[in-house]
Amino acid sequence: CPVGAIYEKDETRTLMRAIRDPEKHVAVQIAPAVRVAIGEAFGMEPGTISTGKIYAALRMLGVDAVFDTNFSADLTIMEEGTELLMRLKSALVDKKEVALPQFTSCSPGWIKYMEYFHGDILDHLSTCKSPQQMMGTLIKTYYAKTRGIDPAKIVSLSIMPCTAKKMEAARPELGRDGRPDTDIVITEIVGVLEILQ
Repeated sequence: CPVGAIYEKDETRTLMRAIRDPEKHVAVQIAPAVRVAIGEAFGMEPGTISTGKIYAALRMLGVDAVFDTNFSADLTIMEEGTELLMRLKSALVDKKEVALPQFTSCSPGWIKYMEYFHGDILDHLSTCKSPQQMMGTLIKTYYAKTRGIDPAKIVSLSIMPCTAKKMEAARPELGRDGRPDTDIVITEIVGVLEILQ
């Protein structure tokens, strides 16, 4: 924003407090774009993938678990594909009226745009959560259960290239028991560079 009216909320201190709190279990997910963009920011050749370096740095900072959002992106693809097949079956076999085409629900910016300007076609939007939110849900449910961790003690951190992911994580419908599935979202610009330097 050229006049400084819109700026990103820096949650680096919130993250560092969580890491230092022995009662908290900090689980991080990293978006695919981050592993390349962060390398360039540190002077690596453009296109250099720095996944291992990011994982190692996060573990050195004291995070308890590191996940890759690629996994939940695959889940989203499978779920959205299944949803599309069900819609097509309803339309073609059952002869029911369904909303087609189906739009992906991966981008919170896209969803907000549709909500603001195209509310009349929201039923075309996939009902699936985005990869960030699917991973946040898995961390606070499946991971918590298999590791025997109280979900209330888990801080689910998401490192994303898009500031709209902060808005998405704050949506009250994307959580359970009054807690968000994704607690903190840091973009590589504000948070990761500051932490890793």
